[in-house]
Amino acid sequence: MMELLNKLKSNEPADAAGTPMTPRQIVEQLDRYIVGQADAKRAVAVAIRNRWRRQQLGDDMRHEVSPKNILMIGSTGVGKTEIARRLAKLTGAPFIKVEATKYTEVGYYGRDVESMVRELVDNAIALIRARERKQVEARAKERTTERLLDMLCPRPVSYEFTATSDLVTEGSAEDGGEEIQAEETSSYERTREKMKAMLLAGELDEREVELSIEQKVTPVMMGGMGVENMDVDFQGMLEKIMPKQTSQRKLIVASAQQVIFDQECDALLDDDKVNAEAVQLAENSGIIFLDEVDKIIAGEGKSADVSRQGVQRDLLPIIEGTSVQTKFGYIKTDHILFVAAGAFHRNQPSELMPELQGRFPIRVELNDLTEDDFIRILTEPKSSLTRQYTALLETEGVKLNFTPDGIEALAKVAFEVNQTTINIGARRLYTILERLLEELSFEAPDMKTGSVSINAAYVTDKLSEIVQDEDLSRFIL
Repeated sequence: MMELLNKLKSNEPADAAGTPMTPRQIVEQLDRYIVGQADAKRAVAVAIRNRWRRQQLGDDMRHEVSPKNILMIGSTGVGKTEIARRLAKLTGAPFIKVEATKYTEVGYYGRDVESMVRELVDNAIALIRARERKQVEARAKERTTERLLDMLCPRPVSYEFTATSDLVTEGSAEDGGEEIQAEETSSYERTREKMKAMLLAGELDEREVELSIEQKVTPVMMGGMGVENMDVDFQGMLEKIMPKQTSQRKLIVASAQQVIFDQECDALLDDDKVNAEAVQLAENSGIIFLDEVDKIIAGEGKSADVSRQGVQRDLLPIIEGTSVQTKFGYIKTDHILFVAAGAFHRNQPSELMPELQGRFPIRVELNDLTEDDFIRILTEPKSSLTRQYTALLETEGVKLNFTPDGIEALAKVAFEVNQTTINIGARRLYTILERLLEELSFEAPDMKTGSVSINAAYVTDKLSEIVQDEDLSRFIL
């Protein structure tokens, strides 16, 4: 039990020294990629730190502490999804992002809400397998080398000598055969060592070898329903019944090396152990980001989707805490952290089921982006759009230089278009920059080399006509 707890603790966000990060440090990491939204960052940072705090408690108290689920409220493009996505990378915890709109009430055609928990377990298995693979990589490399040597330099066929003539003295044939075999074995070992040195030096990378590769067949059911939507027991039974198909492929050594390495890693892993640890990891550290939660509020009128309220009812026991059957066993959802998000343009959080509202005690409202926010988004993050486009066009030998007045002009255009048309937040910058650099991206391969300054005059020249025509900007920007 203590070993498992230590492994779970190791999945919490940590600094370079391995010390669990404080909420302030988590916020600082999020600030590197996301501009503004301090309240939302603080809320998720505290929620993650509380998970570490829970692991420090005794068994009795630890089971009583439930996660404080978060409800993010804000317009599209203000950073709700990005906060959750970056947080998952930071923590290294099992994480999935799902849209509430793709689920339907039990009894209707579509996916049931329990499938999100199964996806979380699959994600946890991938994390555990990646961690376990690192521990067996050294052995797998050795076995990969041996297998390749067996293909490139097959062992000689062994044979036995027998006395067939009275002229041969007793034991002489046998002794002679053993001497010959010993000499050939010694010669083979020397050849194998030379081949091994050449293989490790990469001198045999272009040699061709023949491999047997197993292909897993996924059964497809009538009506277009795949096996993932079937009962988990029936799914496992079908996987065992379906014949395994193998195919012989000829690959060069450089390509075959990775294929064999993957096969050897899989052979060295204990699947039962991986699955058991993955279930425990998902139960204690899993994060489910439930997007578009405002879209499952039933609208008014006869045409309202009757299954929306049913989806809320089906979500309730999972968020409250229940046991969900997966093909790897039952998983309890009591300590999974749920982060829900929605724009809530037409509806209010108060229109959700009261029981569901009570399961999201932390409410965070994200602010609409201002002109200054757009300037920071274009300049501060290490992977900002201006840096991305600069790097992309540098591959063609064209250097972009975004001047301060040019960035201010871009931010002003994005803010004005969001105000006069539909507000899509930071996503507006994607459409504006694509429009701004469309001609340059087309001409860049023929320019070969050169430098282009993206200043206020350049932005005005390329975008002023579209910005002034509100009807045109509604469709283009």
